[in-house]
Amino acid sequence: MLHPNTELRYLGPEIGSGVIATAPIPKGTITWVQDELDQVIDVKGTPKFQAYPPVLERYSFRNKDGFYVLCWDYARFVNHHCEANCLSPGMDFEIAIRDIEAGEELTNDYGSLNLEFTMECMCGSPRCRKRTEPQDFPRLAGGWDQLLRAAFPAIESVAQPLWSYLEDPNFVRDCLEGRAPIPSIGEHMVEELRQPREQSYAR
Repeated sequence: MLHPNTELRYLGPEIGSGVIATAPIPKGTITWVQDELDQVIDVKGTPKFQAYPPVLERYSFRNKDGFYVLCWDYARFVNHHCEANCLSPGMDFEIAIRDIEAGEELTNDYGSLNLEFTMECMCGSPRCRKRTEPQDFPRLAGGWDQLLRAAFPAIESVAQPLWSYLEDPNFVRDCLEGRAPIPSIGEHMVEELRQPREQSYAR
């Protein structure tokens, strides 16, 4: 489930649609939570889905168990950016790692979503990697963790309309109050995804 202060907009023929903030979203805001309406699909264990991976790869991500997660709302249209403004600690939600202005696109880094294919990147960032690939996850996880740990404490000081949808709010509170460490983004990593395959599409 996406933050309520967002909407889907068409951004042009190259990018397609994206998710835009309709009001300021401060650093530390929970911007997305995996909820019960999201579909979790075991492609390998469900023969009828085995013809669908190219479609699922475009509109879903893979969780640490290798299952595809297809979001029920327009969270599936959140685009990649090499300097993403939203990332996920090792829990099933994302936070804003910096302030997001009204009218700004919400983005995440597809390198952290267990890609199976190398993708051409068109994010336009001065630090654009040009290609987003499976090896990005283990290579960049440490830097993402630094960004997340800097933003995480702000969770308790900003409005959180998605708080009631968290799977384990007590654990999040334990992390905020120092009783548990903040899980690494690497908790989401699928171990099998280490080598890129042929490029599938640009986004």
